[in-house]
Amino acid sequence: MIIEDDADIRHLLEAVLTQAGFDAIATSNGLDGIRAVRAYDPIVTTLDVSMPGMDGFETAKRIRTFSATYLVMLTARDEEIDTLQGLEAGADDYLTKPFRPRELRARIDAMLRRPRLAVAPEGAAAPLPADLVAAPPAPVAAEPAFTPAYVPPQPAPIPVAEIPLLAPVPVAAEPAAAGSVNGAPVGTAITDDRAEDWMEHNGLRLSNDMRLAILGTTELDLTRTEFDLLAALLESKRRVRSKADLALLLRGESYVTSYYVNEADKRAVEAHLSNLRRKLGDSLTAPRWLETVRGVGYRLAASDEAGRGD
Repeated sequence: MIIEDDADIRHLLEAVLTQAGFDAIATSNGLDGIRAVRAYDPIVTTLDVSMPGMDGFETAKRIRTFSATYLVMLTARDEEIDTLQGLEAGADDYLTKPFRPRELRARIDAMLRRPRLAVAPEGAAAPLPADLVAAPPAPVAAEPAFTPAYVPPQPAPIPVAEIPLLAPVPVAAEPAAAGSVNGAPVGTAITDDRAEDWMEHNGLRLSNDMRLAILGTTELDLTRTEFDLLAALLESKRRVRSKADLALLLRGESYVTSYYVNEADKRAVEAHLSNLRRKLGDSLTAPRWLETVRGVGYRLAASDEAGRGD
């Protein structure tokens, strides 16, 4: 889905995405874009920020209320506050104009390699990975007029005295483990210990396989990007990860060092980590999870047991 008021850029995006094998649908304003996203349920949506009437930030917020489409914001604004606003509105990526078509395609490919957190509504058809949009749902045939259900004749009741009584079979109750409630450890009722990849740090638990992040007994509501950044820092432990390294990670290019990382990419990482720190309730001065290494990047804070003198 393309939401862009500039005709030249709109046609360029159509050409780029069509050459990449997508079916592209273009709209020129926010309201039409919202209607099209609702009707076609696209996998990826590109969204301009500066549009007449409803701007891209408000459009993104409204789309996020009903759709899990990957949102890429395209704009000439390159200030940090604009990047932060776009990400807080629900964007997955933020690309400044003029942009390079190859970079746009690479970013979309990287997003598609990341699993989607949102679950499609029950009964809805899942979108096809090879297409940009899914076909609108077929109309549902009207239900026939109500007719009374057939009620078969009831057999004569059997006298109670003739019904043999069966003794109940005793079932042995399984003993609950110590420190558990109904067989589940206290405080972990919302977790699933069947996953084998749980990582834990200062009361924060994360499972990549289940896409779950739990602080204490509360499941955190994280975006795809925030979850990936948190997982990367937990895996790296006390090793410092640079902003450029994390930006490449979000593109799916962690092991490729030849790609260029611009300042907008680094500011996007800063904005995502700022949101993540806010959701964790973490402190900048005495962090428990996300520690900033000034001029370098980020790493996991020291564990509570080890103290912060490590």
